[in-house]
Formats: sequence, C-alpha cells, structure tokens
Amino acid sequence: MRPLLGLLALLPCLAACSDEPPGAAAPPAPDAGSDAGPSSFRSALYPEDWAPSFTDAEGHFLHDFSYAGYHHAEAPPGAPAAAPTFDVVTRGADPTGQTDATLAVQAAIDEAAAQGGGIVTFPEGLYRIDDKLVVAASGVVLRGAGPTKSRLHFTRSAGMSYDAHLAFVGKAEPNLELPLAADASSRADVVEVENAEDLAPGDDVLLGFSITPAFIEEHGMTGTWTAFNDTWQPFFRRTVVAVDKAQTPHRITLDVPLRYPAKLRDGASLRRVTGLVRECGVESLGVSNAVSWAEAWAESQVHAIDLRRVVDCWIKDVASFPSPAAPAEGPGSGAHLASGGILLEEATRVTVERVSLGLAQNRGGGGNGYLLEIRRSNEILVADSEGDGGRHNFIQNWGFGTTGCVFLRIQSRNGKSLTDMNASGFTGLSEFHHSLATANLIDASTFDDGFSIVNRGDESTGAGHTGTENVLWNSRGKGALRSLQFGTGYVIGTEGLFVTTESPLPMGEGTMPVDWVEALDEGDTLDPPSLYEDQLLRRLR
Repeated sequence: MRPLLGLLALLPCLAACSDEPPGAAAPPAPDAGSDAGPSSFRSALYPEDWAPSFTDAEGHFLHDFSYAGYHHAEAPPGAPAAAPTFDVVTRGADPTGQTDATLAVQAAIDEAAAQGGGIVTFPEGLYRIDDKLVVAASGVVLRGAGPTKSRLHFTRSAGMSYDAHLAFVGKAEPNLELPLAADASSRADVVEVENAEDLAPGDDVLLGFSITPAFIEEHGMTGTWTAFNDTWQPFFRRTVVAVDKAQTPHRITLDVPLRYPAKLRDGASLRRVTGLVRECGVESLGVSNAVSWAEAWAESQVHAIDLRRVVDCWIKDVASFPSPAAPAEGPGSGAHLASGGILLEEATRVTVERVSLGLAQNRGGGGNGYLLEIRRSNEILVADSEGDGGRHNFIQNWGFGTTGCVFLRIQSRNGKSLTDMNASGFTGLSEFHHSLATANLIDASTFDDGFSIVNRGDESTGAGHTGTENVLWNSRGKGALRSLQFGTGYVIGTEGLFVTTESPLPMGEGTMPVDWVEALDEGDTLDPPSLYEDQLLRRLR
C-alpha cells in the first residue's frame, strides 16, 4: 500500500491554488470519489470495483490514466525547500523593462546549473528579454512572484521560427538496444528480452518499433502515412523498475503499463537513454512574445516556452499577458503571443497546472497558433488550465508516441484558424492532430469551440488517423465534439456539446466501429466526475 501523502498534497492544489492574495475565496477541491447522488450515472466500463484489467465481453476497456504527471502524481511538483536561490536583479537584470535582461538572467541560470540546481528568482517587475534563454541542466527552476507581478517580455522575432524564447533542453542519447524476445501486449508492464545483463532499475528507456508497411496497412493508412515510414519510433518512455534474470528470456518490469501492442513484426525493441533533464520548472511568471502583425506572420512556430527531452518537470501558475510590442490597434492589437505558447516535446511525467494562455497573432497554417502543444510525449498532466484565442488551443501534434497524457479540467474558447494575414478564418478546435495519439484522457473539460479526434487523411503531411483508445470523459461546453477514432474511442458523459461519432466524410473513413458512447447530455450525473482523480486514488490506496 502506497502512502497518500503526495496525492493529498496535490489534489487540492489542482483546483484551488491561485495567484490570489491570502484570504481570497477559492473553489473547494473536487471530491474525486464522491457519489453524485441517487440519480448518478456510472459507466458500464467503470464499475465500482473497477481494476486496470477490467474488460467487457466485447473487449472494451479503459486504460489506467493515473500515472500522468510529475512523479506519477505521487508528490506535488516543486523545488526542494532548501534549494539555493539566485536573484536575477542582484545579478544585473532590470525589473523596469527598460533595458535587456537576457545576459543577467542567463547568468543566473548558468550559476544555478553549475551548483547542481537551484531557484532563479524574479522579483516583481517587467523583464525585457531580447534573446533566447536556455536551460540545459537538471534542477533549475525559474520562479516569479506571480504571473501578474513578475513578467517576462520576449522581444526577439527574426530568426525564431521553430524555436522558443525559453527552452529547457535535454538529451536522449541511446547507449544500449535490446530487441524484444516476444510481442508485448497492451496494458502489460513486463517485457521480455534475451539478455538484460546491462540493464538496471532506474534506467530511462524508450520502447518502440518501426513504422513498417505491415503496421501502416493494419491501420488502413497505406499511401497516407508517409513522414515516418520505415523509421524506428519511440512509443513509450519508461523507467525500469526491476530486471529478472533468473529465467530466459529475461523479464523487465516497467513503471507504467504499455498502451498499445509492440510487435516483433515491426522490429520492437527497448533502448536505454541518458542525458534527460529532470526536476526543472517554471513557476509564477507571466510571459508574452507578441510583436508587430507583419513580424508575427514572417516567422513560424515560435513558442514562448519549450520543454524538450525532460522528465519529472513542471509548469505552474504561468499566464500570458498583453505584449508591450503588440500593435495598439488593428490586427494583432492586445495580443499576448506571436504564435505558440508552451511546447512539450519528447517529455515524460510533466505537470502543467493553473496555466492561462491566449491571444496568438499568427494562427495560420504550418503549425502556428498552438497555445499548448504536446509532441511525442508520455504521461503529461495538463490540469486546471485555459486557452483562449489560438488556432488550436490544446493540441497533440506531429509524430507517433503521444500516449498516457491527461487534460484535466481544461477550458478552451475562441479557437480560430486564420487563412491569411487579413484575419479571416473559421473556428479552430482543440484536437489530436497527427499520427495516432494513443490512450489519452480528456477529463472534466469545457470546450466552447470544440475538440476533435478524426481521420485527417492527407492533411498536415499525412496526419491520417489521429487517435485510438482515447477517452473523452465528462466533456461539456457550447462547441463540437468529434470522436471518430481508429478502432475504438470512448465518449462518456457530455453536457451541451454537439457530438459526432460517425460521418460519411473523409474524417470518418476507416474509423469504424462507431466509438463507444454513454450518457450524452448526462455529464452532470456522471460518477465519478473525474476519471483521472478516481483512478489515482485507487492506485495509491
């Protein structure tokens, strides 16, 4: 039995912590396991005695999503209380925003990194950052006094395409590859290899396979999936828990069950990697990088914050704000972001909570206007956060291997895809965008624009089927919900949304059978109201 200390510390903060002054009213924490009352609805796939192995007679089941978040949500994210601090102002940063603070802030980051980690603090003020900031070491945390009090204004525009103003960048250097000795099944936490003598508990590993013609044909994507053909792709980012060498093949126990089959047919193997950045965070800061309207459209995929190849990190209490460099009137006026907000790429066990991002300028094609974007990442928890005025406010994008991620109580509104600089366009939905996002959870969230998981066909360089075995649990809002997933997806409990689960249009091609649907417009009675929180309580009991 695991202690509940970490969970009890985390759950109230997911809903109630804020940048309000002491004594301000805060909403009560959700009662994750409460009975919704005598008229409550319980899914046939989630009985009161549910266990992760539960499967109905037709093979339907819900994955255990409770592993998402910093240290599998077994401890609240944050730096050690005794961590040293490095004040950027005492190191020369100007808190008035009149002069460039880049060198002073980078010096504080480098000093913290050199000492094995620490907290880079930003006293109240506006900090003008004219160049990029990079964190390439573990244990470095950037902390302000609150998102409305300590604000980072990133000004650089030229040459920022496919880059970020604040980047945490690790490595994933492979130094051992072990082919699997047998197919690994979905929901298994043990895999077999012939010889695991050089593997040890605590090792970071990638488990993946090649996108072979057989795999592509199995999913009906021949001629559509092309970008990753015949390349080995890491689907699962795991930590080794145990190695059993008493029998042959050797058996390796992983920290999180697999969420899709890994087959010898496709060259499934396990690769040990080193160099990941860990225990880093961004806290209590405001960010903006909007520029002039023309400058924003001259660059592509410019993100404010990027966490790449990291594990057990966090972003909390962060909000975008109107950029001082945005136009005073006309297109782009009052904008917060030039294009992208936060990007999580090849990341594992990251918590993003109480984050508010909005008002992007470039919301055109080519990957722009994505406020919170996840690429090829596992066990990400995005909780109690909002996106307003992006192209796709919350999105999975580009590449195989986004699995086990949870969006908990997110709010998406005013999504708009712009067709050109004239600001004309159409509603943009939060969505899974590319290459089979597998077994993720959208939980207790509100979409006043919409959310979509469909077959996108040749769009976005052959996106094809964008999802399978994903669960939309207790979704609500004024927008559209489209769940046309490969194999089986799950829509359980809605309120107010226009729901589509089948279509004769290309977005429905190859998505039969129709996704599992329960409790349409009965979300208010769904028990439990949050699947993630209930599963977490069960696992940690």
